[in-house]
Amino acid sequence: MTTKDLESNATSSQNVAKLEANLAKVEELTQRLLKVMGQGRHVAPALQGPSQELYMKAATAYMTEMVNNPAKLIEHQLEFWGKSVKHFVEAQHLLAQGKLEPPTDETPRDRRFSHELWETNPYFNFIKQQYLMNAEAVQQAVEDIETLDADEKKRLRYFSQQLVDMISPTNFLPTNPEALALAAETEGESLVAGLENLIADLEANEGDLVVTLADKKAFKLGENLATTPGSVVYRNHMFELIQYAPSTETVYQRPLLIFPPWINKFYIMDLKPQNSLIKWAVDQGYTVFVVSWVNPDTSYRDTSMTDYVEDGYLTAMDQVKKICDVKTINVVGYCIAGTTLSLTLALMKKRGDKTVNSATFFTTLTDFSDRGEVGVFLDDDFVDGIEQEVEESGILDSFFMSRTFSFLRSNDLIYGPAIKSYMMGKAPPAFDLLYWNGDGTNLPAKMSVEYLRGLCQQDKFATEGFEISGEIVHLNDVTVPLCAIACETDHIAAWKSSYDGVVKMGSKDKTFILSQSGHIAGIINPPSKKKYGHYTNPEVGLTADDWLDSADFNEGSWWPRWDGWLSDKSGKKVPARTPGSDDFPILAPAPGTYVVAK
Repeated sequence: MTTKDLESNATSSQNVAKLEANLAKVEELTQRLLKVMGQGRHVAPALQGPSQELYMKAATAYMTEMVNNPAKLIEHQLEFWGKSVKHFVEAQHLLAQGKLEPPTDETPRDRRFSHELWETNPYFNFIKQQYLMNAEAVQQAVEDIETLDADEKKRLRYFSQQLVDMISPTNFLPTNPEALALAAETEGESLVAGLENLIADLEANEGDLVVTLADKKAFKLGENLATTPGSVVYRNHMFELIQYAPSTETVYQRPLLIFPPWINKFYIMDLKPQNSLIKWAVDQGYTVFVVSWVNPDTSYRDTSMTDYVEDGYLTAMDQVKKICDVKTINVVGYCIAGTTLSLTLALMKKRGDKTVNSATFFTTLTDFSDRGEVGVFLDDDFVDGIEQEVEESGILDSFFMSRTFSFLRSNDLIYGPAIKSYMMGKAPPAFDLLYWNGDGTNLPAKMSVEYLRGLCQQDKFATEGFEISGEIVHLNDVTVPLCAIACETDHIAAWKSSYDGVVKMGSKDKTFILSQSGHIAGIINPPSKKKYGHYTNPEVGLTADDWLDSADFNEGSWWPRWDGWLSDKSGKKVPARTPGSDDFPILAPAPGTYVVAK
């Protein structure tokens, strides 16, 4: 035996020993896994999926369709059978000829199957093709049902797709060639690392499985996120008010107050200097204030929408006026904060309060007649479950909100990250947007129910009127000059619904801008990136489709266009204002203390 043979045998023995050691470690980790899995919270069945009534209706409707139109369903079923059998025969024929290659692949491209083995390996290609054929058959079966109403059909389409996505072969180790190849290449180390990642996520969340999307150690607020210089100049039980330091010698006289959603934290608008909307606004010469909402605990059980309006919006506006010694201000509301800003403006109209000179709405719904993709979670089966949950706990825990929004993009926010972390043992990326996405907040019990029932389900603001602070307010009570920005592929606030709400507002001075991309990327779209364009059309009053058909497309970010609109409503230039005074001492440096509360 040569020296080379001896070295090869030694290396092989070392690899086997390494593999055996890793497998033994997997056994040890499995015991930890079983222990922590028993610690997870009990989630009520009503919050796990739609009620059985939806599936019973679907099954009944499908049987009715079978009786009334059997030819169509049989045709589609035979087409599916034909594809499946033909694919099997072709694969067998190649195998019989001794050819280890996949048959013709006419299935659609899917980025989940981008690894080369899905194309070149006959076993994995067979699994992929059969899965995609089955997925198509399920989708076709749903579309064949014609007797469900539109909302039921939409929900059935969504939840059936969730099931299809869940059983993708990429989600299981024995049928994921990329994960298997890596396990073999690393002698099982990738599996050990993946199991450690899984256990770490479970232990960090007390038994709840929440996939870590970003490296939590890579970011710290105030150091490499939310770094725009500023100070907390006011604080109450609802919010901290941050005033940002000027970067120009003069500023517009009328300050800008931004209300972010309290479903998430405000620093989505201040991730890093390159894409910070807050820094950009400061650099354009605005005195910028931002509300940083408290992250509620159970003591906020009875906090209502009225509390957010009175102790949040109206109080913040009053403080900004006093700090800047002005009578009027400009305001911004993002998502649910835009919805509540519109309620506040309607209430102020009733009271004759002219504090707000102009309002800007980012991805805001005020007309909930079409609730978009998120509407699948807004029927009674889910909302009843939420109402029961908050009645018992006093808050809607961030766990539920995060899970709901993640399932709207499950392949990107659940399955894909889980595969990389748990099957392949890869560390989560240092990605600021995903870090923010995982930094969730709770919602008060009373406010949650008021919002879900009165606004989302009953659409009272756009119809019969919604009660705030003892007044019944209507959407047409919003009469200040306004600019609304919606996003073309927004899965949370559908742009057509956002547009419809703007049309119903009472203002005679309306600007509507449609940005490309989605709920976050369409708004956090700095001009320097030159990435997403936007549509404009001064005819705000057409149907949404007609508005878009006759709109002009503009390259680049909408930010400069908004600056042109806002600057006209911001008054003359005055010497720059520095945060802090005898009457409003600095309480903390930005980003403040409320934003770091978990």
